[in-house]
Order: sequence, then structure tokens, then C-alpha cells
Amino acid sequence: MEDIIKEKISADHLLYVSLKYTKTCDVIINLLSRWKNMIEKGIDRLVERAKKERKWKPVPNAPRAKLIQLKRIYINNQIISETLNLYEFFRDIDKLDKVRENEFRKGVNLKVFYKNQIININLDKLKEYASLLERFISSIK
Repeated sequence: MEDIIKEKISADHLLYVSLKYTKTCDVIINLLSRWKNMIEKGIDRLVERAKKERKWKPVPNAPRAKLIQLKRIYINNQIISETLNLYEFFRDIDKLDKVRENEFRKGVNLKVFYKNQIININLDKLKEYASLLERFISSIK
């Protein structure tokens, strides 16, 4: 659990300090990468919990297989389901087409093309993600 907290602290620093002063899309991408690592550690914790509750069926040690099974197990938990969907997005962010807008300005925006949609990642969207991940951490504690 302390690894998750360490990742969260460094992600919060990127969000509230680094991004505030630099306003670059590179900081946004690094922040999403930190959150991805944090969610991966949370996924490992969810797998352990599912094994203790005897809900976990043995699957290959592939991340995709774990993710699919966790989605089935926690389908009724909205916070965990949303976070797992968000994790899929964060995982694919490096491979997706991105457009940088208004770098070094107040309205810094990263446009990402994901599943035939355009997702605008700006400060407001990042704060939404941060609150969701805060609730995710609280639910896995």
C-alpha cells in the first residue's frame, strides 16, 4: 500500500506544482504515466483481495487477462470499474495520436484520439481523474 501512496504523492506533485509552473503536455503525459503505475499497483492489491475472497480463477500472468477478470469481479463497484477503464486509456496513451495545444499558456490542452473519439486532457479533466483516483485508493485501502 505504501508504494501506491508514494506514486500518488509524486503524481500530486506533478499535477499541483510542476504543471502549474511549466504548463507543458510532457508534464501531462508524465502525470498519466504515474497514475498508470499507481493503478497497476492497485490492481495487484485487488487481485490479492480477490484471491483471499476466493473469487479469483487462475489466469495467465498477462496484464490484459488480469484486467478482464477484475472487470468481471468488480462489475458492481462503479469506482473500480471506472478506474479500470481509465487504466486502459492510460496504458495506451503512448501509442495514440496526440496534438498539443496552448503549451506554456493557461489553457494547456492535450488532444488524444482514442477509440474514434477526441479526448481533451486539460487541467479540469486532470482534476476529474485525480478525484476518481483518490476514491479508488480509498476503496482499496
